[in-house]
Amino acid sequence: MSAASHTHEQSFVSKYVFSQDHKIIGIQFLFTSMIFLFLGGLLALGVRTQLGWPDAEIPVIGKWLFGGSAGGKMPPDYYNMLFTMHATVMIFFVIIPWLTGAFGNFTIPLMIGAPDMAFPVLNMLSYWFMWPAFIIMLVSFFCFGGAASSGWTSYPTISSLGLAPGNGTASHASQGSGMGQILWLTSLTFVGISSMMGSVNYVTTIINMRAPGMTFFRMPMTVWAMFITAILQAMALPVLTVALIFQLLDKTIGTTFFLPPAGATIGNWTSGPGGGQTILWQHLFWFYSHPAVYIMILPAMGMVSDILATFGRKPLFGYRPMVLAIAGIAGLGFIVWGHHMFQSGMDPRLGTGFMLATIMIALPSAVKVFNWLGTTWNAKIEFTTPMLNALAFVGMFVIGGLSGIFMAATPVDMYFHNTYFIVAHIHYVLFMSSIFGIFAGVYYWYPKMFGRMMNETWGKIHFAITFVSANAAFYPMHLVGMAGQPRRYAMPVDAPSMEHLQGLNTWISVWAIIMGFAQFIFVANVFISLFAGKKATRNPWKANTLEWGTPSPPGHGNFEKEPLVVRGPYEYSGPESLPGEDYAPQAPNLDVPEAVPAHAH
Repeated sequence: MSAASHTHEQSFVSKYVFSQDHKIIGIQFLFTSMIFLFLGGLLALGVRTQLGWPDAEIPVIGKWLFGGSAGGKMPPDYYNMLFTMHATVMIFFVIIPWLTGAFGNFTIPLMIGAPDMAFPVLNMLSYWFMWPAFIIMLVSFFCFGGAASSGWTSYPTISSLGLAPGNGTASHASQGSGMGQILWLTSLTFVGISSMMGSVNYVTTIINMRAPGMTFFRMPMTVWAMFITAILQAMALPVLTVALIFQLLDKTIGTTFFLPPAGATIGNWTSGPGGGQTILWQHLFWFYSHPAVYIMILPAMGMVSDILATFGRKPLFGYRPMVLAIAGIAGLGFIVWGHHMFQSGMDPRLGTGFMLATIMIALPSAVKVFNWLGTTWNAKIEFTTPMLNALAFVGMFVIGGLSGIFMAATPVDMYFHNTYFIVAHIHYVLFMSSIFGIFAGVYYWYPKMFGRMMNETWGKIHFAITFVSANAAFYPMHLVGMAGQPRRYAMPVDAPSMEHLQGLNTWISVWAIIMGFAQFIFVANVFISLFAGKKATRNPWKANTLEWGTPSPPGHGNFEKEPLVVRGPYEYSGPESLPGEDYAPQAPNLDVPEAVPAHAH
């Protein structure tokens, strides 16, 4: 299988826009996710500006956004829209497509020795089906009443009540529950279709297209994590899609899937009798959305495992237990969704089952942390930018995981559930862990993606500012949460019992702004390195996995000859290492002396 046998002339559009090459599609997901990272970050800064300085006018744009009647201050309904859309954008348009779309597409065929994905056309469609979702969600900001504002969980009935008679865009329930909510539901349906296309492709590719000798237990942890994540998506996404369609029907044609038998009354308006269950949405939504928590963390776990072994220059500690731990996390992830519903009047006996299952999920997570520590123990650590971000991932995951144990216990969750403690927990697990995993992956595979090295000095500066500012912003959220500050309140300071927390809220907001601006360093490093970065050799990190035996960047078809895999991915500092080196490539027949420069194209 030679690269030459696959070469053919392509136009710019077919090569870079409607590409069927998994590497280009991965890069498309990467750049698109970067754009939405800044949109989601901008929405977050709007939230923090309100909480940090609740009585101040929003500078420059306040009067333009809110009108003269508000005096430039943010109205509560606008605040509701901001936190709803911030979470929606960060989860569905940044973390999931970046981890599974960008890294999954780019790494899977290269790391298993395949020329491409099993279904290239389906792969292309998985990216382009995201574009209707992007456009619809952006359009929702300009609707009458604004974008969705019922929280990223969109609990009925505030989200699901039909539109007001005689007004095709407004809802009786709240300002953002009209056309903005309809577009939110439609957009996420497209996201689900896109993710389903990707998951089918990943599973098929990994099962059927591994190179000779690439047994399942010779696959790198990145591939194992993507494989199990794809299975999670395939099994959980249909449930969310059904829930989205049900709520869309409730809002448009008057069905009552989520309207209780007595209906709903708001002021002088009555919906009429229902016949459904509001809590049904919670079951359907969390049956997907708790596995989605692992969809947002498992790929980063796999990538970090590979990076720790590469820059620790020693084998990954406990490879098989790591694989089983990821599978255990995924399996248990399907029987813990009810811990999001301890507040919903759940039978305590049922709640106890969900509580025990949730506490049990800490066991495979602890196995992974123990194995990461074992990998770094007595290692010859090279503190490169990818390694710093990978180590930060481990630390942030431990903090986020420990705070999660509090909410697993039903009695404790009764106090913490709607406080800022939850906000701190979810940001440590889903933002700080995932984003440090994402940064580690970008810095690590950038040379293979683009044939250039990112600037290490600026990479470390970006890491340092992000690490300090993120902890300074998110850790105090635990404290204001334990003091009782509720989440989703635009003006918690209005409550006399919350007044003393205002100084801490301002502190959080200042550091959040610093963290947001620090990401311009990352973006500048990405784009400047495309043109001015040092040219990358095939294997700048002296790693073992198959992608480092290809040119940087790889050509069409990936490999110049078919890889013959003879060993696992983590043979560092062992007897099989190359002469004068401390690593042993998985496929020695791909090995090219390090001095050979990369082939740019």
